[in-house]
Amino acid sequence: MYKLKTKETDNSVIEFIENVDHPKKREDAYQLLDIFTETTGYKAKMWGPSIIGFGSYHYKYDSGHEGDAPLVGFSPRKAKISLYFATGDTEREKLLQKFGKHTSGKACVYINKVADIDIEVLKALIKQSITFLNKTYPS
Repeated sequence: MYKLKTKETDNSVIEFIENVDHPKKREDAYQLLDIFTETTGYKAKMWGPSIIGFGSYHYKYDSGHEGDAPLVGFSPRKAKISLYFATGDTEREKLLQKFGKHTSGKACVYINKVADIDIEVLKALIKQSITFLNKTYPS
């Protein structure tokens, strides 16, 4: 049976950010922490060893696989900063067109630095993701 790897932990978000090697990436992480906290109204929590998540939801797929995940989050990784928003939402794609310099994977949006993106569009992406997930997976 599949075991969920990314679970909420009691690890310190501040301690994690303080251990980010690159000073500019650390500064960006603090800026994102403020933006996500202010926009979501949720306290930041560590999910697994490296994801800073906000809020949570319980999902259950048709396959029977289920688990908990943060509504939104980010991770200041070595190469790029990963941003986590809901997938499957057409609004996400529209907003990303106005977001600024980024690349997208299936689940993540990657940025080099906060200065490359539009903060107002980031806030809209955060809000839209939470709205979409709360509708898709009502508690």
